[in-house]
Amino acid sequence: MNGLEPTVSARKTVTVTQLNNFIKDIMDNVAPLRDISVKGEISNITLHRTGHIYLTVKDEGALLKAVMFRGDAEKLSFTPKNGDKIIITGRISVFVRDGVYQMYASSMELDGVGSLYAAFEQLKAKLAEEGLFDESHKKRLPPVPWSIGVITAPTGAAVRDMINISGRRFPGCEIVLYPSLVQGPDAAPNIIKGIEYFNRTRRVELIIVGRGGGSIEDLWAFNDENLARAIYASELPVISAVGHETDFTIADFVADLRAPTPSAAMELALPDTGELMRKFGNVKTRLSALLSRRLESEQKLLRILSERRVFAAPETIYQDKQLEISRLGDMLEKALSGALESKRKETRSLGQLLASYDPLGVLKRGYSVAYDKNGRIIKSESEVKTGEEFSVKLANGAIRGVRTEK
Repeated sequence: MNGLEPTVSARKTVTVTQLNNFIKDIMDNVAPLRDISVKGEISNITLHRTGHIYLTVKDEGALLKAVMFRGDAEKLSFTPKNGDKIIITGRISVFVRDGVYQMYASSMELDGVGSLYAAFEQLKAKLAEEGLFDESHKKRLPPVPWSIGVITAPTGAAVRDMINISGRRFPGCEIVLYPSLVQGPDAAPNIIKGIEYFNRTRRVELIIVGRGGGSIEDLWAFNDENLARAIYASELPVISAVGHETDFTIADFVADLRAPTPSAAMELALPDTGELMRKFGNVKTRLSALLSRRLESEQKLLRILSERRVFAAPETIYQDKQLEISRLGDMLEKALSGALESKRKETRSLGQLLASYDPLGVLKRGYSVAYDKNGRIIKSESEVKTGEEFSVKLANGAIRGVRTEK
């Protein structure tokens, strides 16, 4: 008992609480029970609204009740469920109220495949269902980036290799390093800050996130859900470059491009200067050939045009137009003369017709017209009373008179 006395004395009669406390004190002071790992299968699990987890661990022959409080449950990298084979670690003690012993678990992992792998598969399935890995969302890399942001540890072979490759392939590209942890619990938040920094400042056209190789535990930061969502939300293209050739991280699936190593990421991101020069040379050759053919075609067209009469003897065009104008003038003069003569004839005919209706012309033939004193034509003798004046219009004058008796 390590010098500790139980709370129950050697009396023959004790209360239930005293007995349970006595047993609890004994079990709490058994060293192997203070930190013990037990493996079995989960059954009757309850994920309580408080965050606590209540479960039973069983094998072929027995059951063990267990509880994991919220503080420890929040650290789990997977969601336990009935039927999972697990290894649960904690202390064995007595729950005095119920008089049962149970495990107070501090950690839990899946037996066989391991908890990290199970957590990886769960998160992968969740994010895939949400569409974070969809090809339709992946952004195209700039063909010739002039600035690249690198989020990685400031020391180590990875960053040196990337800088060396950049200098060899495309020296004109600026490499902006955002120093970050790449391992441990603080690594993912650091990397997320780097992604947010480059998106906010727009100092670069492309982001590379990565580190050198390591165990699954070393690379676990790149399986962080928040980091995956930060990569997905980035407006700048992101290359995931975690140093493992065969295995993938969650960051690899959600990134716009996955590179097996940081060095390979720089190779994929940057064009080769020599290859660019060869391409430019090919383009220059093709452009020169196109321009030469175009120039030859335009020169040929110029020669054809220069041989035409309008350019060879432009005065002939002027002379032809003069002849045309003269011909049109003659036609116009003839047309005007004809129209004028026609109008003259029409005018003479109208004059003769008008003269035939002229009353003076009638008078010349021996007729006369009588007018009353008011100048009105007298059409009937009844229109002039006895004693009234009247006048008679003749061809060469007029006669005035007064009517006498009727």
